[in-house]
Amino acid sequence: MRRKNNAGSVLFLLFMIALIGGVVYIYNSETFERVPPKISIADEIHWNLKQPIAMRIEDTSGIRKYKVVLLSESEERILSSETFDMPLQHTTVEINVTYPKIGGYLKSSSTVLVVEAIDGSKWDFFSGNKVVAKRQVIIDQRKPVVSTIANSFGITRGGAALVVFQAKDNHLDQLYIETNFGKKFIPQPFYKEGYYISLVAWPITEKSFRATVVALDKAGNTARASIQFEERNKRYKVSKIQLKENFLEGKIAELAAEFEQTVSITDGVEQFTAINETVREANEALIHQVTSQVPTNTVSGFNMTPFYPLANAKAVASFGDYRKYYYHGKEISRSYHLGIDLASVAGAEIKTQNSGQVVFAQHNGIYGNVPIIHHGMGLYTLYGHCSSMQVEERVEVASGDVIAHSGKSGLALGDHLHFGVLVQGIEVRPAEWMDRAWIKLNITDIIQTAKGIIDRS
Repeated sequence: MRRKNNAGSVLFLLFMIALIGGVVYIYNSETFERVPPKISIADEIHWNLKQPIAMRIEDTSGIRKYKVVLLSESEERILSSETFDMPLQHTTVEINVTYPKIGGYLKSSSTVLVVEAIDGSKWDFFSGNKVVAKRQVIIDQRKPVVSTIANSFGITRGGAALVVFQAKDNHLDQLYIETNFGKKFIPQPFYKEGYYISLVAWPITEKSFRATVVALDKAGNTARASIQFEERNKRYKVSKIQLKENFLEGKIAELAAEFEQTVSITDGVEQFTAINETVREANEALIHQVTSQVPTNTVSGFNMTPFYPLANAKAVASFGDYRKYYYHGKEISRSYHLGIDLASVAGAEIKTQNSGQVVFAQHNGIYGNVPIIHHGMGLYTLYGHCSSMQVEERVEVASGDVIAHSGKSGLALGDHLHFGVLVQGIEVRPAEWMDRAWIKLNITDIIQTAKGIIDRS
């Protein structure tokens, strides 16, 4: 009897060991993993029933099956479903859910998207781990309402213009002015809800100018409204400049020792080419970055006094001058002059005629010491080659404040001011912003006209 009892005890012990081992194996085996699939999908979904809804399902043991269902108040529609015989070959499943072309009109705009997925694990008595994700879906098939209210009659190559327009949508997502050369101008809210205002600019390097207001809502519906400008294709001066030895051995050699791009170059012509092209490109990229920012506050007016930063000054170089540089009769480099040069006396006071915030006050390569002021609505003024700067960044300046003194820092031979005007990172003709009549006709009057139209609507 004792032998039978001992044998039974041993068998029972072995059974328990096997059972515990089996349980431990199941709990630690990848085959019986217990982590449910992961569903990646946007938290907020606006759908126009045209563009697909993207989602991803992931699991280490693979996806066995999934189902995507759209639930409304009165119906249920299966948008996508699939079963995989070999789950391990489908550890990641990318799904682009589309609305069925055949199936009738969706009667409700308030719906819920339900995504259900089961992995290839043997857990839960071989049925696998299950996960369900639910998202509220707003069905929106209406385009935003977009229309121009008022704009400058014309725009000159190298110049600026103004536009006021209306854009309405309950779920507006993006709003910008698209151009034929790739630049997107960002508008600001204007006067009353649903209206916007923006300055635009025609770069001197572009042969034509076309602009279109583009509004996109969260569901992907897009509306466009073209802005009608008369294009004035102004011609600019072309200058042929012969480089002299004293210039290369003096100013250029001095600057070449300062710049990272030219410090290892010893030939004077090569130094000049690198400064006029490589260094200039880097300096202007920084300027464009600084001057591309647009505020988000609501604009009600934009009263600008004509700029004339240097009293009793003479213009010694014009905006848009296309300069071709020669050495011993051979062309070696080209560049545009993107400001107006003003000269009076050495170290003359530079004043701003309009209030604004100093957004940059540093040395910037060929531009030397250069303060940049933002006057609102993406309009910036730049003051290059200064001998000294009287302002610091983030400081507010008022009309009539002395901001710097003229000089010859950077790529300048004589004491003068390089005065530049930029609209959202694009250089424009300073002459326009120095002309009271132009400002009234193209800016002030347009704003007043737009306000009148809005008040009557």
